Amino acid sequence: MDLPLELPITPMLAKAVKSVPAADSVPGGLSYEPKWDGFRVLVLRDGDEVELASRGSRPLTRYFPEIVEAVRSHLPSRCALDGEIVVRSGPAGSQRLSWETLSQRIHPAASRVEKLSAETPAEVIFFDALALDGDGLLAEPFSTRRARLVACLDGLADDAPFHLTRVTQDADLATDWFTRFEGAGLDGVVAKPLDGTYEPGKRTMLKIKHSRTAEAVLVGYRIHKSGEGVGSLLLGMYDSDGTLRNVGGISAFTMARRRELVEELADLVVRGDDGEAVTGETDRSRFSSSKDVSFVRLRPERVVEVKFDQLEGARFRHAVGFLRWRPDRDPESCLLEQVERAPAYDLDDVLGAR
Repeated sequence: MDLPLELPITPMLAKAVKSVPAADSVPGGLSYEPKWDGFRVLVLRDGDEVELASRGSRPLTRYFPEIVEAVRSHLPSRCALDGEIVVRSGPAGSQRLSWETLSQRIHPAASRVEKLSAETPAEVIFFDALALDGDGLLAEPFSTRRARLVACLDGLADDAPFHLTRVTQDADLATDWFTRFEGAGLDGVVAKPLDGTYEPGKRTMLKIKHSRTAEAVLVGYRIHKSGEGVGSLLLGMYDSDGTLRNVGGISAFTMARRRELVEELADLVVRGDDGEAVTGETDRSRFSSSKDVSFVRLRPERVVEVKFDQLEGARFRHAVGFLRWRPDRDPESCLLEQVERAPAYDLDDVLGAR
């Protein structure tokens, strides 16, 4: 692939801050945009050659054939654009991003990939340009890259699965987006220096993400990949039928704390008649189908308070953070219906007019 930039290339990243920064907090000012919650992608095209590059080592190209074909049909013949692959769900007028549906698109079987590309087609929200035609844009300020991106996407056909993200230089409006757009499945706001260049792999942008707390029941733990200590704690909450549902896990611990947890939780381990720990298996991730998904079962007696950003359906959207044990809480009080959720907001209202 012949593009005016060095390949392979990784996307520019963002560092977390607690609140929306003032527009004049950096020289040249800030531009704000919604933070899309999907698969980060660099769309690379050189003629008929198209690659959907991800943040990791696994390209996304084979999983989204409908996007590859749309790139050939609608985008410039030589380009490198930065964006987010998303899938929407719900009836017209009340649609939102669906992480669960999107994650199902990563499947090893080609027949399944083809089937899902028709049943749950993906879209791309673009928010930056690295190269267009014969011009490399990494050294250009974001204000220039944005203008080139706008011109590139101007006049897209109605059936093109591509969108240009909104931007504003008004911090108050960005704060409003932070609250309002969450109901459509977005998870915050990103701030970019208008004068900033594109720096692959560096955290030069700022991200403001939602953060809430909840109480959950400890239901098990996985052994760390090293074979020593706890790798992750598995959590549950009760639904309206009184069923304890798996809602996610906590995995960020030091090695010393991982070893301590094995001893700390020993009395809660469910054991069979032979005295051995009873184990189970969680659903396999489509990203890591070969990984060990077994876990040690624990009696659901200990409650933990966690911090999280979103609860989608009956699962935390990302790994959650440990805050503290809650010996004052009864496990049966950890109810899915009590978890704070954002008011629904239609995805089309976030995207606005093309």
